Amino acid sequence: MWTRARALSGPLDPGAFKRALAADTWWGLAAILWIATGLVRALGPFEKGPAYYFHNGFFLVKMALLLAILLLEIAPMVTFVRWRIELKRGEIPDSRPARAFARTSTVQAILVVLMVLCATAMARGMRFPG
Repeated sequence: MWTRARALSGPLDPGAFKRALAADTWWGLAAILWIATGLVRALGPFEKGPAYYFHNGFFLVKMALLLAILLLEIAPMVTFVRWRIELKRGEIPDSRPARAFARTSTVQAILVVLMVLCATAMARGMRFPG
């Protein structure tokens, strides 16, 4: 996310578009991997089981953060698909939303760090205060 944010922050020449879209591809692959392994861990027999996770406040906060990340990703994802199509046609995409997407990417990176902190708290057996 950080790389995507940096690529979208400056002038968008063809190289910057390629860097931003490459970073976006890696972000998408990482998201698929994290979500898939998270589902296996939360719902499968390999970890503490659904009862532990669904009754842990840190898990619920982590899922709320994931939902926020996914909602924030809708507009960039749609735009980046359009950009990829336009670049394949040899067209120059409209880069006006790039700076807003850079800010969105920065926010998403921060939310990922907060998710890691929640996961760390859960791994240490901590319960959400309350």
